[in-house]
Amino acid sequence: METLEEWLVKELTKRHASITTAESCTGGLVSGRIVNVGGASSVFNQGFVTYSNEAKRDLLGVKQETLDSVGAVSKETAEQMAQGAAKAANAEVALSVTGIAGPDGGTPEKPVGLVYIGCCCYGETVVERHVFKGNRMEIRNASVETALTLAKKCLKE
Repeated sequence: METLEEWLVKELTKRHASITTAESCTGGLVSGRIVNVGGASSVFNQGFVTYSNEAKRDLLGVKQETLDSVGAVSKETAEQMAQGAAKAANAEVALSVTGIAGPDGGTPEKPVGLVYIGCCCYGETVVERHVFKGNRMEIRNASVETALTLAKKCLKE
């Protein structure tokens, strides 16, 4: 059975397209899954782990006003992360992940497990909001799986 990342590498290779990542709470796990696939170097040139707000701003062009008004864990930030990564890496597809993996850091408005996942695919960006259950690693792994699924969905549309 073909994994999501195998499907992505195969599909992007067929299209002569590339993918990049902009990760916060997943800390490189999405790009790690992609580069586990043989031949990934033909579609993956670089990824961004932007854990701090400064990194999101400086490397991906997330607006300071966005970070100040709605925070790093928001639909707007995920959207700007995906768009900024696509531009910075000159990639047709970019995945972004920003969230609260816990065990601390949650609030009633933004609980532990809240994750925004964005996909900028050929200039069109979609962002999904999820609240995952589990410990820190389970939340991070669910975020990775969901991000790869979103990339597949966007490429199929």
